[in-house]
Amino acid sequence: MSTPGPRVLRPGEAAPDFTLPAVHRAGTVSLGDYRGRSALFIAFFRGIYCPFCRRQIAKLGLSRDKLLAAGVETLAVVASNLDRTRMYFQYRPTRVPLAADPEMITHRAFGITKAPITEELLNALQTTRIDVMGELPRPLPIAEAAEALREKDRFELTETDTREAEQQFPMDVGQFLVDRGGIVRWANMELQREGLAGMGKFPSEEELLAVARAHGS
Repeated sequence: MSTPGPRVLRPGEAAPDFTLPAVHRAGTVSLGDYRGRSALFIAFFRGIYCPFCRRQIAKLGLSRDKLLAAGVETLAVVASNLDRTRMYFQYRPTRVPLAADPEMITHRAFGITKAPITEELLNALQTTRIDVMGELPRPLPIAEAAEALREKDRFELTETDTREAEQQFPMDVGQFLVDRGGIVRWANMELQREGLAGMGKFPSEEELLAVARAHGS
Protein backbone atom coordinates (compact mmCIF):
# COMPACT_ATOMS: atom_id res chain seq x y z
CA MET A 1 0.00 0.00 0.00
CA SER A 2 1.56 3.29 -1.06
CA THR A 3 1.05 6.58 0.72
CA PRO A 4 -0.94 9.07 -1.37
CA GLY A 5 -0.39 12.80 -1.18
CA PRO A 6 1.62 15.55 -2.87
CA ARG A 7 4.26 14.27 -5.24
CA VAL A 8 7.60 13.58 -3.59
CA LEU A 9 10.52 15.46 -5.08
CA ARG A 10 12.30 13.43 -7.74
CA PRO A 11 15.96 13.20 -8.69
CA GLY A 12 16.86 16.10 -10.97
CA GLU A 13 14.50 18.57 -9.26
CA ALA A 14 15.64 21.51 -7.15
CA ALA A 15 15.29 21.08 -3.41
CA PRO A 16 13.20 23.83 -1.76
CA ASP A 17 15.04 26.35 0.36
CA PHE A 18 14.36 26.21 4.08
CA THR A 19 15.51 27.79 7.32
CA LEU A 20 14.75 25.98 10.56
CA PRO A 21 15.76 26.34 14.21
CA ALA A 22 18.77 24.17 14.99
CA VAL A 23 18.45 21.67 17.81
CA HIS A 24 22.14 20.83 18.33
CA ARG A 25 23.23 24.45 18.66
CA ALA A 26 21.85 27.99 18.84
CA GLY A 27 20.61 29.69 15.67
CA THR A 28 19.20 28.24 12.51
CA VAL A 29 20.13 25.77 9.82
CA SER A 30 19.26 26.21 6.15
CA LEU A 31 19.80 24.58 2.80
CA GLY A 32 21.88 27.62 1.91
CA ASP A 33 24.40 26.62 4.58
CA TYR A 34 25.42 23.71 2.35
CA ARG A 35 24.93 25.14 -1.13
CA GLY A 36 28.20 25.27 -3.03
CA ARG A 37 30.03 23.67 -0.12
CA SER A 38 28.81 20.11 0.29
CA ALA A 39 26.21 17.60 -0.75
CA LEU A 40 23.59 16.99 1.96
CA PHE A 41 21.83 13.85 3.12
CA ILE A 42 18.63 15.18 4.71
CA ALA A 43 16.36 12.82 6.61
CA PHE A 44 12.84 13.76 7.71
CA PHE A 45 11.33 12.23 10.84
CA ARG A 46 8.13 12.26 12.82
CA GLY A 47 8.22 13.66 16.35
CA ILE A 48 10.50 12.14 18.96
CA TYR A 49 7.47 10.25 20.31
CA CYS A 50 8.11 7.83 17.42
CA PRO A 51 10.40 4.99 18.60
CA PHE A 52 11.17 4.01 15.02
CA CYS A 53 12.40 7.52 14.25
CA ARG A 54 14.52 7.68 17.40
CA ARG A 55 16.26 4.49 16.31
CA GLN A 56 16.75 5.75 12.77
CA ILE A 57 18.38 8.96 14.04
CA ALA A 58 20.74 6.91 16.20
CA LYS A 59 21.55 4.72 13.22
CA LEU A 60 22.24 7.73 11.03
CA GLY A 61 24.58 9.08 13.69
CA LEU A 62 26.72 5.96 13.38
CA SER A 63 27.12 6.58 9.62
CA ARG A 64 27.80 10.32 9.75
CA ASP A 65 31.60 10.17 9.70
CA LYS A 66 31.63 7.76 6.75
CA LEU A 67 29.23 10.00 4.85
CA LEU A 68 31.45 13.01 5.59
CA ALA A 69 34.43 11.10 4.21
CA ALA A 70 32.42 10.66 1.00
CA GLY A 71 31.75 14.40 0.83
CA VAL A 72 28.21 14.39 2.21
CA GLU A 73 26.94 16.29 5.26
CA THR A 74 23.91 15.02 7.19
CA LEU A 75 20.88 16.75 8.68
CA ALA A 76 17.91 15.26 10.54
CA VAL A 77 14.68 17.27 10.53
CA VAL A 78 12.44 16.25 13.43
CA ALA A 79 8.76 17.18 13.55
CA SER A 80 8.88 18.04 17.25
CA ASN A 81 8.70 21.05 19.53
CA LEU A 82 12.14 22.67 19.70
CA ASP A 83 12.50 22.73 23.49
CA ARG A 84 11.23 19.17 23.85
CA THR A 85 13.61 17.96 21.14
CA ARG A 86 16.59 19.72 22.69
CA MET A 87 15.80 18.21 26.08
CA TYR A 88 15.59 14.69 24.65
CA PHE A 89 18.87 14.91 22.76
CA GLN A 90 20.58 16.49 25.74
CA TYR A 91 20.19 13.10 27.41
CA ARG A 92 20.41 11.02 24.23
CA PRO A 93 23.06 12.84 22.20
CA THR A 94 23.61 12.06 18.54
CA ARG A 95 26.34 13.05 16.10
CA VAL A 96 23.78 14.09 13.51
CA PRO A 97 23.03 17.83 13.22
CA LEU A 98 19.34 18.37 13.97
CA ALA A 99 16.62 20.83 13.05
CA ALA A 100 13.09 21.10 14.44
CA ASP A 101 10.00 21.55 12.26
CA PRO A 102 6.91 20.75 14.36
CA GLU A 103 4.62 22.31 11.74
CA MET A 104 6.08 19.96 9.09
CA ILE A 105 6.45 22.82 6.62
CA THR A 106 9.70 21.43 5.24
CA HIS A 107 8.32 17.89 5.16
CA ARG A 108 5.46 19.06 2.94
CA ALA A 109 7.80 21.11 0.74
CA PHE A 110 9.69 17.90 -0.06
CA GLY A 111 6.40 16.07 -0.68
CA ILE A 112 6.13 14.21 2.62
CA THR A 113 2.65 14.27 4.09
CA LYS A 114 -0.03 12.27 5.85
CA ALA A 115 -2.05 9.55 4.19
CA PRO A 116 -5.83 9.82 4.28
CA ILE A 117 -7.34 7.74 7.09
CA THR A 118 -9.36 4.99 5.47
CA GLU A 119 -10.85 1.72 6.65
CA GLU A 120 -8.22 -0.08 4.57
CA LEU A 121 -5.44 1.79 6.34
CA LEU A 122 -6.86 1.16 9.81
CA ASN A 123 -7.25 -2.55 9.04
CA ALA A 124 -3.71 -2.73 7.71
CA LEU A 125 -2.38 -1.11 10.88
CA GLN A 126 -3.98 -3.91 12.88
CA THR A 127 -2.86 -6.77 10.65
CA THR A 128 0.64 -5.71 9.58
CA ARG A 129 3.23 -7.04 12.01
CA ILE A 130 6.76 -5.68 12.30
CA ASP A 131 9.97 -6.13 14.27
CA VAL A 132 12.36 -3.96 12.30
CA MET A 133 15.52 -4.35 14.38
CA GLY A 134 14.80 -7.70 16.01
CA GLU A 135 14.21 -6.13 19.43
CA LEU A 136 10.82 -7.68 20.13
CA PRO A 137 10.01 -11.25 21.17
CA ARG A 138 7.98 -11.58 17.96
CA PRO A 139 6.60 -9.28 15.23
CA LEU A 140 3.68 -7.21 16.52
CA PRO A 141 1.00 -4.99 14.96
CA ILE A 142 2.47 -1.54 14.38
CA ALA A 143 0.83 0.25 17.31
CA GLU A 144 1.72 -2.59 19.68
CA ALA A 145 5.30 -2.66 18.38
CA ALA A 146 5.63 1.09 18.95
CA GLU A 147 4.26 0.76 22.50
CA ALA A 148 6.59 -2.15 23.28
CA LEU A 149 9.59 -0.15 22.10
CA ARG A 150 8.50 2.86 24.16
CA GLU A 151 8.33 0.66 27.23
CA LYS A 152 11.72 -0.83 26.40
CA ASP A 153 13.16 2.68 26.12
CA ARG A 154 11.33 3.88 29.25
CA PHE A 155 10.20 6.81 27.13
CA GLU A 156 7.49 8.79 28.87
CA LEU A 157 5.09 10.61 26.57
CA THR A 158 4.39 14.25 27.40
CA GLU A 159 1.28 16.16 26.42
CA THR A 160 3.31 17.70 23.60
CA ASP A 161 4.34 14.25 22.34
CA THR A 162 0.75 13.01 22.42
CA ARG A 163 -0.55 16.08 20.61
CA GLU A 164 2.11 15.79 17.90
CA ALA A 165 1.41 12.08 17.46
CA GLU A 166 -2.28 12.82 16.91
CA GLN A 167 -1.53 15.67 14.51
CA GLN A 168 0.95 13.66 12.46
CA PHE A 169 -0.89 10.36 12.14
CA PRO A 170 -0.46 8.71 9.68
CA MET A 171 2.60 10.48 8.22
CA ASP A 172 5.29 8.96 6.04
CA VAL A 173 8.97 9.87 6.43
CA GLY A 174 11.80 9.95 3.93
CA GLN A 175 15.35 10.80 2.99
CA PHE A 176 16.94 12.81 0.19
CA LEU A 177 20.44 13.34 -1.16
CA VAL A 178 20.84 16.93 -2.35
CA ASP A 179 23.99 17.83 -4.26
CA ARG A 180 26.04 20.94 -3.60
CA GLY A 181 24.09 22.75 -6.27
CA GLY A 182 20.80 22.14 -4.47
CA ILE A 183 19.51 19.42 -6.81
CA VAL A 184 17.90 16.24 -5.49
CA ARG A 185 19.90 13.21 -6.66
CA TRP A 186 18.24 10.41 -4.67
CA ALA A 187 15.08 9.95 -2.64
CA ASN A 188 13.62 7.22 -0.44
CA MET A 189 10.26 7.06 1.32
CA GLU A 190 9.70 4.74 4.26
CA LEU A 191 6.33 3.34 3.19
CA GLN A 192 6.65 3.34 -0.59
CA ARG A 193 8.83 0.27 -0.88
CA GLU A 194 6.88 -2.22 1.23
CA GLY A 195 3.81 -0.36 2.43
CA LEU A 196 3.19 -0.50 6.17
CA ALA A 197 5.56 -3.48 6.42
CA GLY A 198 8.33 -0.93 5.82
CA MET A 199 7.45 1.10 8.92
CA GLY A 200 10.65 1.86 10.80
CA LYS A 201 13.00 0.63 8.09
CA PHE A 202 15.94 2.85 7.18
CA PRO A 203 18.40 2.55 4.29
CA SER A 204 21.41 0.44 5.16
CA GLU A 205 24.78 2.08 5.65
CA GLU A 206 25.97 0.36 2.48
CA GLU A 207 23.13 1.93 0.48
CA LEU A 208 23.76 5.38 1.97
CA LEU A 209 27.48 5.20 1.23
CA ALA A 210 26.85 4.06 -2.35
CA VAL A 211 24.58 7.05 -2.89
CA ALA A 212 27.07 9.39 -1.19
CA ARG A 213 29.96 8.19 -3.32
CA ALA A 214 27.90 8.63 -6.46
CA HIS A 215 26.75 12.16 -5.68
CA GLY A 216 29.12 13.60 -3.04
CA SER A 217 32.02 15.88 -3.76
